[in-house]
Amino acid sequence: MHSNPNTYDALEVGQTNIIHRTITAEDVQTFADVTGDDNPIHIDEEAAAQTRFGKPIVHGVFLLGIISKALGRDFPGPGCVAVSLSARFLRPVPVGSEVSVEVRVAEKIEKHRHVKMKTYVYLGKKMCVAGDATLIPPGEGAV
Repeated sequence: MHSNPNTYDALEVGQTNIIHRTITAEDVQTFADVTGDDNPIHIDEEAAAQTRFGKPIVHGVFLLGIISKALGRDFPGPGCVAVSLSARFLRPVPVGSEVSVEVRVAEKIEKHRHVKMKTYVYLGKKMCVAGDATLIPPGEGAV
């Protein structure tokens, strides 16, 4: 395994990374199968059509999973470990949508050598999820 250059010392407040992901009905069904959350609002076209959203929507926790992927695989990337993750779900994401996930270094906490990140999920220009993550960055003994 190659060492990750995004260590505590190398990370700078304001650094940002964005990934894009299309969330298919198959993705949502797989998530429902794995978690047991088969709420019809996520996987049943007819049932979801009767809701205020009019169509199936992606599980909010599925979106948090994509944030986790963005942090753990993309930026800061391999070797970081989440200490905390919180989010507000601001608007639904319809199944079949392409989302953008943005993660940004917000603060460095010298005492613990942790990094606070701002996390966002967008559908077009509309923010759907806004949150915060605290991480042990790569190279801090996490992995």
